[in-house]
Amino acid sequence: MSAWSPTTEGFRAMFRRPALSLAEIIWRWSFGAAACVLLGLASLAYLDTLPVDRTDIVLLRTRQPLLIGQAFSHILNGSALRVAFAGIILFSGLGLLWILLASLGRGATLIPLIAYIRESAKAFANSASITHMAGISTIPSEDPDVAWHIRSLAGLNFLRASLALAAIAGAIGATILAGFVSSKDNPRPGTVFFLASGMLLLLWLIWSTVSWFLSVAAIFVVRQGQSTFEALSSAVDLCRDQFGPVMAVGTWFGLAHVVVFFAASSVVALPLALIPAVPTALALTAVLLLTLAYFAIVDTLHIGRLAGYVAILEAPPPPPPIVPADSVTHSAIRVQPETTMVDQDELILGDTPSPFDSQSAPSVVPADTALLDQGTQTRTHQQSEATSPGDDNPRTENPS
Repeated sequence: MSAWSPTTEGFRAMFRRPALSLAEIIWRWSFGAAACVLLGLASLAYLDTLPVDRTDIVLLRTRQPLLIGQAFSHILNGSALRVAFAGIILFSGLGLLWILLASLGRGATLIPLIAYIRESAKAFANSASITHMAGISTIPSEDPDVAWHIRSLAGLNFLRASLALAAIAGAIGATILAGFVSSKDNPRPGTVFFLASGMLLLLWLIWSTVSWFLSVAAIFVVRQGQSTFEALSSAVDLCRDQFGPVMAVGTWFGLAHVVVFFAASSVVALPLALIPAVPTALALTAVLLLTLAYFAIVDTLHIGRLAGYVAILEAPPPPPPIVPADSVTHSAIRVQPETTMVDQDELILGDTPSPFDSQSAPSVVPADTALLDQGTQTRTHQQSEATSPGDDNPRTENPS
């Protein structure tokens, strides 16, 4: 019987439960569509506020890069404050929308996903003849604590949205700080590029790590009904206690993501190369469809990765070790049972005292022992007669 593999269960959930992937795609793309609509409307509203006079129109129609740049500089002069206010309002609204959709969507996908993994764990345990099934139970069909789950999920997604805004602000600040290295008198574009790239990479690593913990913490909110910070602490404990399986699941799904990315990049390059031979609208439509297909596969891989993490938590207990029959026979021959062994401290039959009193009945002495004692007494008596206590010299008898 093969061992329980969280990575295999994650890939299996992708193909056996396509409805979960579809639900993930729906709520993610709903937010993406709403974000695109809001960004488009905000851009149109911002462009309506820009003043354009006849001189700017004439400069734009010249098609000269220098003159067009001057026209844009004049048009955009003094509009930075409006861009800042519009960005704050827009990103605040998108953040609230993200928190709502992400909380509802994650709860809707994790509840059936946990139920499916638990059923798979039970089936695996039954096939492996495991009788002790501690920790495996069915998820209730009606969850009375759904509101608390939504609040906890909203707390996690609020932290993720705040972290994303902080990362964006940090990236802008890192770019500005890197620009201070170069000056007009001593320009250093290479140093600025490498310094900015290093700080952006560090920010990305920090953001992705914390975002990963917040994403995994949603499992504990739905699975155990924990609060926001309790779930985050449980996610840290999972990474610490099950570091090997967690790294295995993340590595395999990360490699799958990389393969899909390079495959999609190669396929998208084909319609772009055919733009001179085919209509531009057709080529751009093909690129858009391929990009959407890539995003759909990425969302499906995300569901599979979550299923792998759930499979780590719902793993059945290992079966008891199977002892071969030959080893049992040899051990039975070599090791005697306790009942057949003689206790050294226990008295044997010859050492057991007689039930008769020693003064009331004479003790039975073996014949050999009696003769030996009699001979010893005779020799002792002869020696005592040969040496008297009052004489200085021993008496000798006449040999005649």
